[in-house]
Amino acid sequence: NKMIDLKNLTIVKAHKALIEGEFSARELAEAYLKNIKEKNKDINGYLEVFDDVLEQADMADVRIKAGEKDNMLLGIPIAFKDNILIEGRHVTASSKILEGYVAPYSSTVTKKLIEKGMVILGRANMDEFAMGGSTENSAYGVTKNPNDITRVPGGSSGGSVAIVASDMALVAL
Repeated sequence: NKMIDLKNLTIVKAHKALIEGEFSARELAEAYLKNIKEKNKDINGYLEVFDDVLEQADMADVRIKAGEKDNMLLGIPIAFKDNILIEGRHVTASSKILEGYVAPYSSTVTKKLIEKGMVILGRANMDEFAMGGSTENSAYGVTKNPNDITRVPGGSSGGSVAIVASDMALVAL
């Protein structure tokens, strides 16, 4: 596995590396999945990591190899706040009330980012129904600030922020 400097990676740098073959979308996704495995248990940024991440990355690699060079978002790993609908996937807004709920359609932003070939890593913790400023009000537990786990990351998008700050995704909604 190639060592990818996630700490200093930007979308622009990742895009350049992907189209120049410095690393593949699969290798980039694997680097983030490794960090998720090591860090998420302490930070609780993700409520769910999708099981098809590597398949999504492989599809991006096919598009890159086929010559799709101008699409800045192709193969870029992203986390979605748990109130953004992705058809066929769970969405709970971090509430037990919606436990088991599966989105019947995809939001506009979801459709656009999937078309661009972004690799959706999973669902980010948040304040329940986005009501709060700390991400302490999640039915699935508090998200910790990765820079100091005695503190909170803020909210209501604390899971998304903590995920990016701890290099568990390059970008998050």
